Amino acid sequence: MIVGDLHMKMKDLMMLLVLLLLPFAMASQVQTTIDSTSIRIGEQITYEMQVEADSAEVVLFPEGQTFMPLEVIESFKVDTLRENEKLRLIKRYGLTQFDSGRYVIPRQRILIGGRPVLSDSFAIEISGIAVDTTKQKLYDIKPIILVDKGPSNWWKYLLIVLFLLAVAGFLLYWFVWRKKGMTLEEKIAILPPYERAKLALQELDKAQYLEQDEIKAFYSDLTLIIRKYLDEKVYDHSLESTTQELINRLTLLKDGNQIDFDQTTIRNIDTILKRADLVKFAKSKPDPELARLDLGTIDKEIDQVKEVLPEPTEEERLADEKYQEELLKKRKRKRIIIAGAIVLLLLIGSFVGSGLHFGFRYVMDSILGDPSKELLERKEWITSEYGAPGIIITTPEVLERQKPEIPAEFESKIQQVKFRFGTLESNFFITVSTTKINAEQDQMGGQQSDSDQQPAIDLRQAADAALNALEKEGVQNMITKNEQFITPNGQ
Repeated sequence: MIVGDLHMKMKDLMMLLVLLLLPFAMASQVQTTIDSTSIRIGEQITYEMQVEADSAEVVLFPEGQTFMPLEVIESFKVDTLRENEKLRLIKRYGLTQFDSGRYVIPRQRILIGGRPVLSDSFAIEISGIAVDTTKQKLYDIKPIILVDKGPSNWWKYLLIVLFLLAVAGFLLYWFVWRKKGMTLEEKIAILPPYERAKLALQELDKAQYLEQDEIKAFYSDLTLIIRKYLDEKVYDHSLESTTQELINRLTLLKDGNQIDFDQTTIRNIDTILKRADLVKFAKSKPDPELARLDLGTIDKEIDQVKEVLPEPTEEERLADEKYQEELLKKRKRKRIIIAGAIVLLLLIGSFVGSGLHFGFRYVMDSILGDPSKELLERKEWITSEYGAPGIIITTPEVLERQKPEIPAEFESKIQQVKFRFGTLESNFFITVSTTKINAEQDQMGGQQSDSDQQPAIDLRQAADAALNALEKEGVQNMITKNEQFITPNGQ
């Protein structure tokens, strides 16, 4: 029995010894050093951590401003040294402080294979810079001085706007509103077939093809003129028909008493078309004087064809009027397209120029509007105090009181007021709430029996629950401060 008790005591003693030595064993895995314990304001301290770990263990060093009250100005990369089967990781930080005094670098938390290990803390002395006040006088901080704004450049922007408007007005007048003469092609297009053919013959006579020895071009235009006229007034396949097919058709119309062509007219047209075919396909080159005679012959035969043509029917007159209307619509449509293109180019140019000068986001917000920007640019914001203890806040609109949702079991212990502007779905949302816990109820609750005691309130748990609720709503980048403070009225 005594032996058994002694064995149990030895076992407990060994367990206690292991537990006592465990922190020292873990601490031996982390070594921290600093290169100096006393610096001047703004100088740098190099804080070094050395961690010994297995190659399979993940080591996480502290990141961010965890060395407060000292400030991390640089975090160096981790150096890795292999020692047998272990790794030695070396992490350095550059720290500084810009206020003189005595500070303590807090213990840092390192995770080694998921186990937290704390480093040592260090006391640092930050000394100021000695100033000889007999040579260098010290002065108080100067008050804020209102600086007059320089002359505004609004007139430059006004001139640019007026210039753009003038350019737009000139272009619209020149291309849209101005009554400009028609081009030669447009004039020819709106003429009746007979006048169009006669005008084309006059232009061909002035073209000087014969003087430049361009016989082929001359006969090509000459036959095109007579074929177009016949296509519009006599036979609507004159352009694509061969010479023989066209002559056969004219003869058929004469024999059928549909059009009283003179036989000489058909023969002259046939002769000139065949001569043109020889020029175009057989490289024949008739005398220029003969070509001029052919031009005069075609001119006379067009007159002859016009005389023997029957009077136009009502359908033909309507078709001709419709053709004229289509031409006018085409010209009007062309003007509208040109005007639209000019306006579009001016708008694009104004947008690009304004975007390069003011920023594209600013221009887009000015054109399309931005609710948050409109709130920001309001001249008069409202400063008010909400709740008790009061929270003073300046907002673009007065916050509306909301009815808080408090669980029934906490209604007797909690007093809460809540004010809000907007919703979580809006671009800008403000909520202010103050929660007051009835301390007397807590004390009375502590004197009650276990069966009647109300559940205790954990402030940190309540704050975490509120933050979790915000995260579920999609809130991000939250900054929380857990510290005690006293309001100006002593609450």
